[in-house]
Amino acid sequence: MTTTGTGTTNGTETRAPHDPLRVGLVGYGLAGSVFHAPLIAATEGLTLDTVVTSNPERQEQARAEFPGVRLAASPDELWARADELDLIVIASPNKTHVPIATAALKAGLPVVVDKPVAGTPAEARELAALAEDRGLLLSVFQNRRWDNDFLTLQQLIASGELGDVQRFESRFERWRPQIKGGWRESGDPAEIGGLLYDLGSHVVDQALVLFGPAVRVYAESDARRPGAEADDDTFIAITHANGVRSHLYVSATTAQLGPRFRVLGSRAGYVKYGLDPQEGALREGKRPAADGNWGEEPEAAWGRIGAGESPATGGGSPVPTLPGDYPAYYAAVAAAVRAGTAPPVTAAQAAAALDVLEAARRSAREGVTVEVRS
Repeated sequence: MTTTGTGTTNGTETRAPHDPLRVGLVGYGLAGSVFHAPLIAATEGLTLDTVVTSNPERQEQARAEFPGVRLAASPDELWARADELDLIVIASPNKTHVPIATAALKAGLPVVVDKPVAGTPAEARELAALAEDRGLLLSVFQNRRWDNDFLTLQQLIASGELGDVQRFESRFERWRPQIKGGWRESGDPAEIGGLLYDLGSHVVDQALVLFGPAVRVYAESDARRPGAEADDDTFIAITHANGVRSHLYVSATTAQLGPRFRVLGSRAGYVKYGLDPQEGALREGKRPAADGNWGEEPEAAWGRIGAGESPATGGGSPVPTLPGDYPAYYAAVAAAVRAGTAPPVTAAQAAAALDVLEAARRSAREGVTVEVRS
């Protein structure tokens, strides 16, 4: 399969440039059903062709939500008819990401993989090399780059309103005192579970996008809840090559939630509470195409910018939050597949984030600061 130019060629079949790209979605759990399937369906130029799940209840759910979608019980069924597809999206458990992505690329298909793309940076770079060798797109779903607060913070930094950023604090905290079980909370290293590689993938990626490469990492990681096998309360400190320090918190055991962002610069600081509303909307069954106010939040949720005062007591000025835009990710993927250009999130960027996560895991285990070699 070739992905350069404006059309897509599978075997002997040539498809017109305006034909929608046919997507095979592997996995229909939380990631597949709540995030990927609705966003794929909402993207002009993409069509959800096949959902892969062996779970009968999830098969029925997919049929009900996307009438006409084809179903498959295993990814192998997709490789047998690779000429009928234009893109594979992998939203299955973490431990399956590398083998399924490898099989898809070898079948000649561009690939989107949910984060984390792999368990190690070496595996991520091997996948990237395979994709480059085959001339195929490989992208990682880092939807939090299109969170409303992150887009707003990027604008504030670019405008110079904060001055030189000195410290970036980012929290992805929840209060879930009871464990749910399942692979995400498994202590088996093969499952790549725990919050460090789950929510940590988001906060580390955002820090690297904002402030560039990491040179040193320190971390503290605990399994605090009764019966917990994997980390559920983790802190990561990154020293970036440009001198900025990022302090990142991911937790399921936070009884009082802190600000999502606290960013301190030489001129002013920015504090923002609350999560982007897009995940909540998707969970409720809302869809971007049907919501004219998609990604927007009320003024009461806006962050504040100022110096010398606390936002908790009204200090600073409110900053209108830009609308969040998860649909932009898949729009950019569709454009990259058609044009053969770089995707919105590259495998190299994902590998750099895994360098940090791997260093954080070692730091927490050994109680040391770890140098990061790019």
